[in-house]
Amino acid sequence: MFCQRPAISISRLTAFSLYISANNPSLFGYVGLFSAAINRRVKEGANIDVYQNLEEKLAKQFKDAPKLYWIGIGNSDFLYKDNCNYRQLLDQKGYKYTYVETDGGHIWRNWRIYLTEFSQKLFK
Repeated sequence: MFCQRPAISISRLTAFSLYISANNPSLFGYVGLFSAAINRRVKEGANIDVYQNLEEKLAKQFKDAPKLYWIGIGNSDFLYKDNCNYRQLLDQKGYKYTYVETDGGHIWRNWRIYLTEFSQKLFK
């Protein structure tokens, strides 16, 4: 059973939402990835295990799928290709998610759109 807690963030911090929710699937029923910094190089450190074995962790997370797994990206965002590759992984595994693509890049206007759309779907 999922908690009502959302994990939402933008840009570089989105990697934390992705990995925190994947590492703790029962704590987050809603995941919002806005212009997600997926597959960015992670510095070696004490918590490197958080970033390892993502596919295995996603399998566990999507076993009892989150109530909402939401991805938004601008079509000229410098992170667009990484997000396409991530969505391809989710599609290959058959994981359900909501995807929104907007015009523009890595900008506040897009993040306001994503937050507005995502927040309206919370706790329904």
